[in-house]
Amino acid sequence: MKRIVYIGNNLTKKTAYNSTMATLTELLLQQGFSVTVSSDKSNKILRLFDMVICVLKNRNKVDVLLIDTFSTLNFYYAFVISQFARLLNIKYIPILHGGNLPFRIENSKFTSKLIFKNSYKNISPSIYLQKEFSARGYKTEYIPNSIPIKEYNFKERQHLSPKILWVRAFDKTYNPLLAVKVLNLVKKQFENAKLCMVGPTKDGTFEEVQLLVDKLNLTENIKFTGVLKKEDWHQLSNEYDIFINTTNIDNMPVSLLEAMALGLPIISTNVGGIPYLIKNKENGILVSANDEQEMANAIINILNNPDEANRLSLSARLFSEQFDIEKIKVQWYNLLK
Repeated sequence: MKRIVYIGNNLTKKTAYNSTMATLTELLLQQGFSVTVSSDKSNKILRLFDMVICVLKNRNKVDVLLIDTFSTLNFYYAFVISQFARLLNIKYIPILHGGNLPFRIENSKFTSKLIFKNSYKNISPSIYLQKEFSARGYKTEYIPNSIPIKEYNFKERQHLSPKILWVRAFDKTYNPLLAVKVLNLVKKQFENAKLCMVGPTKDGTFEEVQLLVDKLNLTENIKFTGVLKKEDWHQLSNEYDIFINTTNIDNMPVSLLEAMALGLPIISTNVGGIPYLIKNKENGILVSANDEQEMANAIINILNNPDEANRLSLSARLFSEQFDIEKIKVQWYNLLK
């Protein structure tokens, strides 16, 4: 069986944040592949050195190198590692994650060409990035993110309450401030409105959110849990009736697939790869980015129309089942065998 070295941010054990890297690694191990993963270093400079050392140490016993590729600083991890792979004549596969990668490859054309023109394959977990990369001359195959659908208990919500769930990192890209602003507007219609925000802090956005909560006198209406294990936030989701996604830039967030599988009606910003997941008014509701009034209106409409919410939830669950890990793992096996 093939020997895989997987390069990315292997920080799940330190952050308790279940990453797509952890999920894919487990999938490959279950299929009998040998997988070496790097790196779990918190310091970014040390992480890069650790990645390079891992590639050098395994250069004579690796068949394929997988490289998680994002659009911000981590883009340069992919560049450095891919060029080492070229020097060592190792086949490498960038896995495209960053929702802002189209902007990156337009503004870093030389670097992007060195990475993506010389790869063995480029793999995108979203049709969105597959189309964006293909349009720029980078041959890209689509293998979506997966979820173990049997682990997701669908809850049919017969009676809706104004209890809203948000699951993402506190990072300006994901615009958590919008969630607080939306809650403030919904509360004007539903005095008992609640918001629960689940996720790690990544920049100074969490502090900004706390300041806004205090300013709007929403302390009694909002709950912060920090990072939760997947099974814990799934259990928590039973207490909530609406799921919101507030991002300004996005690719194919697994959290949306999870919310679909759990039966939560979803209202999301219409950005990046989101419309490839959510078909407006078919399996969720799409609204403009950074528009608190439009998102609040969508929530209020859902609360006033529980039959419509139930229809959207049932449709979303059916849609999510196509991303079951049992189906997706076949695509990875055929790629790497």
